[in-house]
Amino acid sequence: MKDWQLKQILTGNSIGRRGTAPHICYTPVSMTNGDLLQPSREREPRWPALLALLAVIGLYLGLPDFLTFGHTWLLIFVLLVAAVALFATHRTGRHDLNHHLGIAVNGLTTGMMVGSVALLIKALPEHKEAPGALLRSASALWITNILVFAAWYWRLDAGGPHQRSLRSHHHEGAFLFPQMTMRHGTWSPQFVDYLFLAFNTSTALSPADTQALSRWAKLLMMAQALISLTIIVLLVARSVNIM
Repeated sequence: MKDWQLKQILTGNSIGRRGTAPHICYTPVSMTNGDLLQPSREREPRWPALLALLAVIGLYLGLPDFLTFGHTWLLIFVLLVAAVALFATHRTGRHDLNHHLGIAVNGLTTGMMVGSVALLIKALPEHKEAPGALLRSASALWITNILVFAAWYWRLDAGGPHQRSLRSHHHEGAFLFPQMTMRHGTWSPQFVDYLFLAFNTSTALSPADTQALSRWAKLLMMAQALISLTIIVLLVARSVNIM
């Protein structure tokens, strides 16, 4: 076999009687830590995280004035613009910008929630507000706490949703999900999995089926449990006071 024939075979081209076959193009595949990267498609939908952000905005709008800061509509406008920017940067493939913008949005929603909880603590002993409004507000903040920390876990674990979607199987991260112990399969966590983790942390005040492995994950879960415990104590105290 001549050298030029061997070169044609190695490059994916073959010579036929009627000419040269077209060159065959392959999608580049790279390996990182034993994971098969798939840059041609995203496996994880983003709409659950966007829906959770819109729910946080709606819950904040439903809070009474004494639990919100000034310029409430300005904060809501900023979050809505950020939601559009998150969608746009994801669709255009600007994943680094999307990741940093998502962290900024999570920081803003966390600050809004913590501020409202502080105002709730301040308003409770003053007995100036209606009991029903306080109970509804505390419940809304408890739900917001779940959504906000679910967004944190989803955004930070294993480099974020984009980095996780490039791997064929999720076996390394800040959390140990039960599916990660299986030897076979192509499972990867999605937003609902982190929402379930956040819900368990707010209700049981401890991990359920998923364990925290990294220090930042443990600190976030401690903060979420502390906020949830504070809201629950306020709810119980107000309910006892009403009775």
